[in-house]
Amino acid sequence: MDLYRRLLTGQLSELVGASTVDSDAFHRQMDFKAAAEATWERTEGTETGDVVEAYVDGVNHAREAERTPLEYRLLEAEPRGWTPTASLLVSKQIAWGLTGSFRTLRRALARDRLGSEATATLYPRLLDHETPILREGEVSFAESVADAAVPDPGLVSWLADFETDPGIGSNSWVVSGEHTASGDPIVANDPHLELSVPPVWYEQHVVGAEFDTRGVAFPGVPFVVIGQNHAGAWGFTNAGADAIDFYTYETVDDGDAYRYGDETRQFDTRTETIAVDGGENVDIEVKRSVHGAVLTQYPDGDGFAVADELGVAWTGLSATRTVEAVRELNRSNGLEEAEAAIRKFDEPTQNFVYADDAGNTYFWVTGQIPIRRTDGEPVRGTRIFDGSAREGEWGDGYTPYGESSWEGFVPFEEKPGVRNPDYLATANQRITNDPEHYLSEGYAPPFRGQRIYDRLDARAQSDEPMDAAFHRDLQTDVVDGRYELFRPIIEEAVAAGSAGSDDLDAPTGESLLEWDGEMRPDLAEPLLFDQWLRTFRDLTFIDEFSEAELPVEFAEPNDWVLGTLPADSDYFDGDRAAVAAEALGTVRKRIDDEQWERYGDWNRVRFEHPFDEPFLNYDQHPTAGSAGTVRNFHSEASTGASWRMVATFDGDSRAVLPGGNSGDYFSDHYDDQLTTWANGEYKSMRRTLPESVDLQFTEGDR
Repeated sequence: MDLYRRLLTGQLSELVGASTVDSDAFHRQMDFKAAAEATWERTEGTETGDVVEAYVDGVNHAREAERTPLEYRLLEAEPRGWTPTASLLVSKQIAWGLTGSFRTLRRALARDRLGSEATATLYPRLLDHETPILREGEVSFAESVADAAVPDPGLVSWLADFETDPGIGSNSWVVSGEHTASGDPIVANDPHLELSVPPVWYEQHVVGAEFDTRGVAFPGVPFVVIGQNHAGAWGFTNAGADAIDFYTYETVDDGDAYRYGDETRQFDTRTETIAVDGGENVDIEVKRSVHGAVLTQYPDGDGFAVADELGVAWTGLSATRTVEAVRELNRSNGLEEAEAAIRKFDEPTQNFVYADDAGNTYFWVTGQIPIRRTDGEPVRGTRIFDGSAREGEWGDGYTPYGESSWEGFVPFEEKPGVRNPDYLATANQRITNDPEHYLSEGYAPPFRGQRIYDRLDARAQSDEPMDAAFHRDLQTDVVDGRYELFRPIIEEAVAAGSAGSDDLDAPTGESLLEWDGEMRPDLAEPLLFDQWLRTFRDLTFIDEFSEAELPVEFAEPNDWVLGTLPADSDYFDGDRAAVAAEALGTVRKRIDDEQWERYGDWNRVRFEHPFDEPFLNYDQHPTAGSAGTVRNFHSEASTGASWRMVATFDGDSRAVLPGGNSGDYFSDHYDDQLTTWANGEYKSMRRTLPESVDLQFTEGDR
């Protein structure tokens, strides 16, 4: 909790030293603290605010009554008192982690270095597939117009550490009682977030006089985000909607002011000092414009070389109602009240699935989505805008660091959604082919979504109902959808030869052609496929990107793009088979050199504590799954299912955390769910009190 607060307020360095000065500078310039303060000003005195204050009182009582956590003793520090604003900062951190993307800047840099045509090919606005969440309509693949500026490559590299992780995603689905064994709906959800110590979620079961809610909350926020109550069950996945824009300015008065239409406006500017434990303090300039935050300098004081003043508009910079929405959702008595609650869910943009005990099912996109306008006409948010020319203006209802009315944003009824779907699945893929308004360009490839729909379709068309066990099995499905796409290319590689010596102690390309695509840790073929695909991707793009002087860490095109490039593409130097065969030979030798025998020798989940103390980490586990499986796992960033839940209405709702519910190293609950999670197993979501406890509810001040 305290690390979240320090991260968002730019106060990590005073605790851990100079290594986090960059992070502190960025978070202070974005001024998340002011956004949280504005949100608390709106929330204080409401029913939600009263609960937050009571929660804060409880946190501070425990802080004073219990022994100082081990981490603080290691740092020879003391935790500060918790505050309502700190709780709302946690909410801002989660929202930024899901919608804070600098994709627009990367595409602008790619257009400058690679050209517009190549960028449209390698980073298309939408992927050409047939598996959106809502499976109807025609899709348009029109591209964006030119950018107002080209971002400095150093800026893009610097910001990469502070944006949404590429592994961040989720699966969810809702199935009506028409297809279940019980006749009641089922909701499944597994959010894919960082696998850390302690887990990002805190499991809780809260019972009151008129409600019974269980599921997971983010530490620091008192309400269940994903879970089930006495009347319904719900889950979220990242909608990928574009809730952020970037602006350049024509500056005057030595950079103290900027042109805005026919006006000249002063930047709201102040200097802040980053305290650095064991080092020299760092002064930075914090600026705001009419759009929101302004990124102006690197931590060492050097300004950005090209886009000198980069304005940032983000929905989370406003006073938002998300915590209020989640509290009302926790207490909702069915679909009507649940929908009323999520209308207030301002950020982040999410795919919301829901079912209630009356048999209703539901899907809707939540979160505020701006309608950008230039000269009064709607435009997509796929380029850097000229802020001085008032391009890409958001509606008048947006007030950064204040309370927004959200007038001029996409109305709730005009967001994609459906009431009482038969069944529906979300896996961060394109939401719909024909949205009424521009939504995004940042969707995941269709591999997970296609696999989920394939299995749901097959089961729905059979005589066998979808019981809870079927949904738990689907959450842990390890068939990699990329294999079907790349199998013809592997055939080309095998036919081309030069795939390494037969004397190598490594699986062969021929064995891949006989494989079923399951990414299981006990098999050798997934190891070869995973390593081959990584190497094939690198061989295809690295030289071109290097020649274009793109940053080393610049994101390569995704696997759907790679797998659908023509065989004679210039990126393969006109011979895809030769590149694929070279990759196969390289990887077979690497596997032999490393003495890897099976996928689990490489694909291991690493649960790391932020203090980087090995004894605080969980044990590493060989694991199934990949970036292309429903059982999602990204080995580079160690992201995966941070909570698996299958919620039913027959009393058998089950879920599991990747670790334990306690952050106390000495607790029995530090990692007691880890093996269950690693084995793809579940436990009951319902908690019961010992018979010796007599629980009564009485009226009080809170």
